[in-house]
Amino acid sequence: MRKLKNLFTEFIEDESGLTAVEYAIAGSLVVGGMVVAFSDLGQSAKTKIGDLCEAAGTSASTCTQ
Repeated sequence: MRKLKNLFTEFIEDESGLTAVEYAIAGSLVVGGMVVAFSDLGQSAKTKIGDLCEAAGTSASTCTQ
């Protein structure tokens, strides 16, 4: 019984796996931020291209295809 308790205590106190979890969480936050930033950037670029097409006298649907 004492061996099981010691094994459980060692498992609880072991922090070596925490680093991998922390990196996974940080990585997912970075990727999520990039997805949001690039989707906003893409929509903004699409709007600007549409404005340029209208200024050039072409319809936006044929210009952006």
